[in-house]
Amino acid sequence: MARRMLNLKEMCAKFEVTPRTLRYYEYIELLAPTREGRKRFYGPREIARMTIILRGKRFGFSLEELRQWLEIYDTEGTEEQLRVFLDLSERQLATLEKQRAELDKTISELRNLREQALAMSQ
Repeated sequence: MARRMLNLKEMCAKFEVTPRTLRYYEYIELLAPTREGRKRFYGPREIARMTIILRGKRFGFSLEELRQWLEIYDTEGTEEQLRVFLDLSERQLATLEKQRAELDKTISELRNLREQALAMSQ
């Protein structure tokens, strides 16, 4: 049984993005919808790629990193794609952990200043 293709409006609703976002992702070669004239249709491959793109963005990967990583599947296969993912994820985890430590320090400093200000106001 063939899966139904999503049109631009349906794809936008499914992923809560704007048409401009989808067109931009197509422009930078993250997505390659089927085209019929000016209409775009998104099949299972594009839906899966969009899920990966949004998840990758949430994890802090750049669109270019995601584009290159997705391209590896087409050119070198899943084994190389997995290896690259492990490298990228290790780097990103280190970055996120550093950001968390900096944020924890900032929160602590702000709490201390707030406590000092409260003590002075009484």
